Amino acid sequence: MHRIAAIESFLVPPRWVFVRIETDKGAVGWGEASLEGHAEAVVGALDAAADRLVGADASRIEDMWQMLYRLGFYRGGPVLMSALSGIDQALWDLKGRLLGVPVSDLLGGRVRDRIRVYAWIGGDRPADVADAARERREQGFDAVKMNGTEDMEWLSGPASIAEAVERLRLVRETGMDVGVDLHGRVHKPMARQVIRALEPHGPLFIEEAVLSEHPEAIAQLAAQACAPLALGERLYSRWDFKPFFEAAAIDIAQPDLSHAGGISECRRIAAMAEAYDVALAPHCPLGPLALAACFQVAAASPNFIIQEMSIGIHYNHADADLLTYMTNPGVLHVEGGMVPVLEGPGLGVEIDEAKVREAAKQGHRWRNPVWRGRDGGLREW
Repeated sequence: MHRIAAIESFLVPPRWVFVRIETDKGAVGWGEASLEGHAEAVVGALDAAADRLVGADASRIEDMWQMLYRLGFYRGGPVLMSALSGIDQALWDLKGRLLGVPVSDLLGGRVRDRIRVYAWIGGDRPADVADAARERREQGFDAVKMNGTEDMEWLSGPASIAEAVERLRLVRETGMDVGVDLHGRVHKPMARQVIRALEPHGPLFIEEAVLSEHPEAIAQLAAQACAPLALGERLYSRWDFKPFFEAAAIDIAQPDLSHAGGISECRRIAAMAEAYDVALAPHCPLGPLALAACFQVAAASPNFIIQEMSIGIHYNHADADLLTYMTNPGVLHVEGGMVPVLEGPGLGVEIDEAKVREAAKQGHRWRNPVWRGRDGGLREW
């Protein structure tokens, strides 16, 4: 039996939180608890979780998941669930390494050999998207995602809609499939118009058409839209997803494996989605551990369709990109829009611990920008 001896967290640039679990026999597993803009709060939650987990049998992943979720009295939310996610990923990585198999084997085995992926273009304020799409094609991608709009007023004129349509048209002309992320920037008075205008140009999906705190509005939009509607990065458990499934409000579920309870919970969310004929496309503009966890769930989930991949995303930089902390970056090579299923033990990525520890000395204090409209009022980022 391996018992948990230590749980460490590392804030590493550009904006990630890595989790390292070591047992009393020296076995190690890695996970990712990144919560963009709130890393310090997650570290505090990880410290509290260690009080309960040190000394526990490291093989009892579900028991520890239930204990952290249920016995803290206060349940759910981004901070607690992100901490739980990083721990859960690390425990699955640890178990897979001890058994010498990828995590997907422990989830029932893979149902596919390759994972379709997409990359970001355009940044927070999209511009020059056609050239960026061509660059992504040269990198091996056949699909991209971009923000559909800049910050938008609660009620905007037709020019703002025309700009969104023109950007989508330009990228579609490159031959790439395009997911359009409205990022919760569009409010109900505009959302119907924006979706209707984008649909003739064939978006692969439309993401976060309005914020998930408005389920009734999302259900209304779903009843009228033809394009697939995607949502889920700000939902943190199967209970958060349940009303959207029951209302037939979304076509694509996008849980984030660093926010929504890790591999254990997102595997359950994937199964729930399948029961409602909803596809799975995990959210992941994060680091290599989060991405590897997504790949493990994707490999074993029949309703998986496509995976977000953060290489070269505008939040990263040359010294801290997706592959920076890996010693086996070749396993994430993109060709023909696909990455082979990860076959190494555990999560399937190897972390350069020395580089992580050195980077953590610098750490980060990443915060998203504050946007204001022409009247001085706050806008959704």
